[in-house]
Amino acid sequence: MQTLHISVLIGSLRRDSFSKKLAKSLVHLVPEYVQLDFIDLSDLPIYNQDFDDDGLPPASYTNFRSVIQNTDALLFVTPEYNRSVPAVLKNAIDVASRPYGKNMWDGKPAAIISVSPGHLSAFGANHHLRQSLVFLNVLPLQQPEAYIGNIKNLMNDNGEINNEETISFLKSFMAAFLSWIDQVTK
Repeated sequence: MQTLHISVLIGSLRRDSFSKKLAKSLVHLVPEYVQLDFIDLSDLPIYNQDFDDDGLPPASYTNFRSVIQNTDALLFVTPEYNRSVPAVLKNAIDVASRPYGKNMWDGKPAAIISVSPGHLSAFGANHHLRQSLVFLNVLPLQQPEAYIGNIKNLMNDNGEINNEETISFLKSFMAAFLSWIDQVTK
C-alpha cells in the first residue's frame, strides 16, 4: 500500500507542549502505511505580503508552502489562546494561503484535535480554526470532534497518554480521519 503522508501542525511552540505530546502519541495509533510528518512552524516569519509582492519570499515560506502543497492530508493539534488559535498556527495558515490565488491548503482533507489542561478542552480554538479552514477550502472532518480536556491528568510522566478511554477515543478518531481522507481523495 502506498504511504499516506499526513502533515501534523502543532499550535504550540512550547518545549513541553501538551499538544505536541498528544500528537506524538498518535504515531502509535495509526497503521504502518500512514506517515505522520511533524511540521516545524517556529521558523516562519510573520506573514508580510511585501515579501511576495517583491518576489522575495523567505526560504521558510517557500519550503512550507511546498510541504503543504505536497502533503496528502492535514492534522492540526492545538491549544487555545484567548478563545482562539495560537498566533503561530494562524501565521502558518496565512503563509500557505498566499499570495492571492495560490492557496496551498485548497482541497486538502483535515482533522482538528484541540487540547487543554482545563475543562473547556479548547473548544474555542477548535471552532475558530474551522472558520479559517472552511474559507480556504480545506475539508475538515466533521465527526467525531476531538476536544481533549484535562490533558495533564491523562498523561504519565513521560508525556504518554495513559488513560484507556482516551486512547480508545483517539484510535477511533484517527480511524474516522483515515476513512475521511479516503472519501475525499477518491
